[in-house]
Amino acid sequence: MTSKEIRQKFLDYFASKKHTIVPSAPMVVKNDPTLMFTNAGMNQFKDIFLGNAGAKFYRAADSQKCLRVSGKHNDLEEVGHDTYHHTMFEMLGNWSFGDYFKKEAIDWAWELLTEVYKIDKSLLYATVFEGSEEDGTAMDTEAKEAWLKHLPEDHIILGNKHDNFWEMGDTGPCGPSSEIHIDIRTEEEKKASGIPGRDLVNQSDPHVIEIWNLVFMEMERKADGHLEMLPAKNIDTGMGFERLCAVLQGKNSNYDTDVFSGMLAKIGEISGHKYGEGKDTDVAMRVIADHIRAISFSIADGQLPGNVKAGYVIRRILRRAVRYGYTFLGLAEPFLCRLVPQLIEDMGEAYPELASQQKLIESVIREEEMAFLRTLDRGIRFLSEYMSSHQGGSDKMVDGVDAFTLYDTYGFPIDLTQLIASENGFTVDMDGFNVELQKQKERARNATANEFGDWEEYFPGESKFIGYDKTEVINAKLLKQRTVVQKNKEMLQLVFNKTPFYGEMGGEVGDTGYIVSADGEQIKILNTVKDNNLTVHIAERLPKNCHGVFTLVVDAERRQQIANNHSATHLLDQALREILGSHVEQKGSYVCEKNLRFDFSHFEKLSEEQIAAVEARVNELIREDIALEENRNATMEQAREMGAIALFGEKYGEFVRVVKFGPSVELCGGCHTRATGTIGLFKILSESAIAAGVRRIEAVTGVGAAEYVIGLESTIKEAKGMLGNPQNFISALQHLIEQNAAYKKQADEDEAKRARHLAEEFAKTAELVGGVKLVKYTDSHRNPVLVRTIITLMQKDQENMAVVGAFEFEGKPNLVLMYTKDLVAAGKNAGQDIRNAAKFIQGGGGGQPGFASAGGKDTSGLKAALDALTEAATK
Repeated sequence: MTSKEIRQKFLDYFASKKHTIVPSAPMVVKNDPTLMFTNAGMNQFKDIFLGNAGAKFYRAADSQKCLRVSGKHNDLEEVGHDTYHHTMFEMLGNWSFGDYFKKEAIDWAWELLTEVYKIDKSLLYATVFEGSEEDGTAMDTEAKEAWLKHLPEDHIILGNKHDNFWEMGDTGPCGPSSEIHIDIRTEEEKKASGIPGRDLVNQSDPHVIEIWNLVFMEMERKADGHLEMLPAKNIDTGMGFERLCAVLQGKNSNYDTDVFSGMLAKIGEISGHKYGEGKDTDVAMRVIADHIRAISFSIADGQLPGNVKAGYVIRRILRRAVRYGYTFLGLAEPFLCRLVPQLIEDMGEAYPELASQQKLIESVIREEEMAFLRTLDRGIRFLSEYMSSHQGGSDKMVDGVDAFTLYDTYGFPIDLTQLIASENGFTVDMDGFNVELQKQKERARNATANEFGDWEEYFPGESKFIGYDKTEVINAKLLKQRTVVQKNKEMLQLVFNKTPFYGEMGGEVGDTGYIVSADGEQIKILNTVKDNNLTVHIAERLPKNCHGVFTLVVDAERRQQIANNHSATHLLDQALREILGSHVEQKGSYVCEKNLRFDFSHFEKLSEEQIAAVEARVNELIREDIALEENRNATMEQAREMGAIALFGEKYGEFVRVVKFGPSVELCGGCHTRATGTIGLFKILSESAIAAGVRRIEAVTGVGAAEYVIGLESTIKEAKGMLGNPQNFISALQHLIEQNAAYKKQADEDEAKRARHLAEEFAKTAELVGGVKLVKYTDSHRNPVLVRTIITLMQKDQENMAVVGAFEFEGKPNLVLMYTKDLVAAGKNAGQDIRNAAKFIQGGGGGQPGFASAGGKDTSGLKAALDALTEAATK
């Protein structure tokens, strides 16, 4: 059976058992704070298992794309070195939600494997949970009794908590499991080893492997570690598709099946290597064949490579594949992007999202490859030379200073340095590396401090921001100040014990305003920034009395405009998710009083209809005048329960602020309006691409939006006035455009006729000079463009003719020179000859051998230039 047939037979079998066949959930998880990627088929049914949502059906089956590279299920470093580990893999699964339980799950698994797939029954083994004293759970006698109907007792093996109690993570649904293993050794191998298959179950033998895990989901692991029974008993099974294909196709390696054979052949075609020719090249080809799947599916599901969290995981997988191709296959140019069509050929039928987003996948991968290849080229050479020079030493350790140089100078990831070192028998001095990293941070701090004066302190204490509720504070004390020189301008930095001023952070600009001392001295605050968690006020000068109390006043009108724009970015984020899809993620933003900028992940340019829909949805939320709801001291767990969106790359403390406007719920520390109605109006100005897979929207709100609309209305009114204020402006404008096009077409035709007529007339003025028919043109009332058109026509129609022109047009001298094709063939060169003549008009020019032109500054030299052209044409 082909892999496609194997997948389909599984789905058809469970459809016959009245299971609903559901599509695979995205591999990238967006709404579960405990997961970055789908690591099991049951992830999409988690709420059902927990009793948080009702089941739409009681039985389901699917083929789920999964990714296991981080956390509990971390297979990344094993991928490629063996024949059965993968990052991205397919999980065939069937589920019961409070319907059937252990007996049916075991009976159907047995029937599918032995009757449908025709696997030899004597090769199969089943494991059963032996119980756990730690958790107070007993042996799963129900499962054992069900298996005794199909297997002899010596093929049923008791397993411990590690092997036979399935848990998705530290918390969540769980339960005893029963694994089905198969012994795929040849009879000769069995005889040679003398070890029965049951003794190799769960012993990491590559030929006695698990193919199906039946999980009896009846418990939930709580945060404190104790178990609670779920509201209903459920079934969750998972069978590794790639392993099943290897078994049914009689292969000892997953990579020898048709799941990977096409991709391995393509890699061989690109690299010039053949799978099977050597250990290192085989490992590299397996790494690439596996990783291209994980990378492509992640991008298709909306996760772009990045520097943090899920984005970093994908970037690390991609870079690992590039490094293996570079090192072992000699691939020094982007190659992963060239494998995407093969992946679509292999898996596009089952997963159409690959084909629908092919261009995005290829462009993102290509950009990532190019960047990392540059890093690799520098970093690997450095590391290879280092290890070669230290090969003879007894202590094979990459010095921490050198590892840091590789990291700091070449941008080479420290984990990749560790990986390459380990493959060559080296270790990395991480303690030394961390020392250097800390020194770098200190140097950066010192360099920054050297640009500023020392702090002069007046009062002890901490600075507290209280600007969410007010824009004016009285009786504030100046804790400290220092002098700053930036762009040759001296400014003062002030820190108060309490302040309503928001320091620039998270894409939002800082507040401006003024402070007033007790004796009435007023000083402007030009900007506010954050510095080591201090709110620092940039003042135009130092107060005369730094020991008094001050009133701090924020420019409230400007703050409101900033708050409007910031809240609008939240509404925009929500609208984009609703209209474009849940793959949309904020990638950056900038908010000031005049406008806003919002960067987000999306695979293509937004259509005019989509832009209009997004704008309309934001304005709808504005008109609803949704009041701000916030929790300023929420734990991350509470924030997750509220459905808050956390941004990758942001660092959050123990407590976070949750900002909610109706359906929009985000973690945010910025300033927001009290209700969406104060935003007034939202208007998108532009939508563009700033990187592969990342779009940018620029917009205005409130007064800015109103001014923009007024400007558009003014332009339209002015245009209507030009057309006589027609009732239907668009129809009148369209009529004008069509009329103009018709007039232009007629004018072009008339001009062409006129040019042809003049060409004929000019030709009649030719005089035979030096054996060449010479036409001189000195008329100053014709446009040089028309003159060139006339001469071009003469060049096509005439033979043995030269046209020399020297004329003035709009006060500037112009020269033209034309030779017919036969004169060019005889050696004439208009471009060369006109450059010599142009000197007389203090100009320059050039062109082709048959035609050239020139312009200049001195009209008094036109006669001399004409004489020079005539001499060149006739000699």
